[in-house]
Amino acid sequence: MKIAIVGTGYQGLVVGTCLAETGHQVTCLEADPERLSALQAGTLPFHEPGLEELLVRNLEEERLTFSSNVAQVIDDCLSILFCVNPPVDEEGKVDTRELLELAATVASSMNGYRLFVNKGACPPGTAAALESVFRANTDQPFDVVVNPDFLKAGKAVDDFMHPDRVVVGCEDVRVQELIREIYSPFVRTGRPILFMNQASAEISKYATNVMLASRISVMNQLADICTAVGADIARVREGLACDERIGNTFLFPGLGYAGSYMPGDVAACQRFGEEQGVDVDLIRAIQGVNQRRQDGFERTIRDHFQGALSGKVIGFWGATFKPRTDDIRGSVAVRLIDAFLEEGAIIQVHDPVAGPSLRRRYADRVTIAAKPYDATNGAHGLVITTEWSNYHRPNFARMTEEMAAPVIFDGRNLYQPDVLQKEGFTYFSIGR
Repeated sequence: MKIAIVGTGYQGLVVGTCLAETGHQVTCLEADPERLSALQAGTLPFHEPGLEELLVRNLEEERLTFSSNVAQVIDDCLSILFCVNPPVDEEGKVDTRELLELAATVASSMNGYRLFVNKGACPPGTAAALESVFRANTDQPFDVVVNPDFLKAGKAVDDFMHPDRVVVGCEDVRVQELIREIYSPFVRTGRPILFMNQASAEISKYATNVMLASRISVMNQLADICTAVGADIARVREGLACDERIGNTFLFPGLGYAGSYMPGDVAACQRFGEEQGVDVDLIRAIQGVNQRRQDGFERTIRDHFQGALSGKVIGFWGATFKPRTDDIRGSVAVRLIDAFLEEGAIIQVHDPVAGPSLRRRYADRVTIAAKPYDATNGAHGLVITTEWSNYHRPNFARMTEEMAAPVIFDGRNLYQPDVLQKEGFTYFSIGR
């Protein structure tokens, strides 16, 4: 099938490349000339394991192309996938203006029937708004379906190629068959394609992130209780994970949920629930617990230094909101670095892949360490904010020799408190 991708950000590039990998003919719309040239040359603008290899292969085999010409992109493409995730402000308001403007531009270039698939996380009612835009800008026939993705940064290629489920907001049997044709290579092992109405599909992405966020916040609140009563949240977690009704995913206490998507989705779900007159006290509480966890970790660091951060050298291991990505948007590390810089701290940060992102944000205001121990050398404290695998087995003896003070603030519970005590560290962790 000939498929057009509108929006070549993180989602659009993963979706378009993976569809091309299974034999579809995919054309992606990209307006920025510099970004367009880079993509045509097979260069990704972000880090995602496994994606660049697929990108290069499908460019070489001419199943994947990029263009800035709207008419060229949608010409002869039966399906047009909108991969535009609207921004969400701090109050949870979703701004869909760019999406609707793109829809109007695309609609004005239509020359026949098109199936429009909205893959971005949008509040209920967005599909109906898209239909209104198309009706106002074209007299050609069309259908609109909702098809949110459940991609995880660092695992997006595998998530798309081997989905848990495919959610589709569409009740027209004829259109459902077109969707089955697109996704048939990905569900051969029996994973379901779940058809439902548009509103149900639109809320499915929000519901998933709210549920995952709730587990994280519950574990962090249990960790606080463990700290108060002298229990170990790691042992408590083991007991929870053995219960088949609960399972073992998203049960790690730490710095809460972060990044550019989950916090926005939770806030958006709260807002559109409130707008419909629903009492969303539980979702509000989930956000409150998450904020207090991050505030509490920052307060632990400040209390150790008695509020005197000026001139202190603070090392950071990890800057991304999770491993296997270079995305620092919404990360706890960035929040802490920003706050400590304002008070005169000297920041040394190591991250395996986020160096370019950090340089764009901070220039020479922080030291970007080439190696992990470059971030700890001379430091009065080490803050661990991302659980990259190369931080799990450090040389503690070397660290005690090279650090100005052997202090670790572990936001990911990577180490055992008794081991760190024997190594001579002052060690802060979560719920232990």
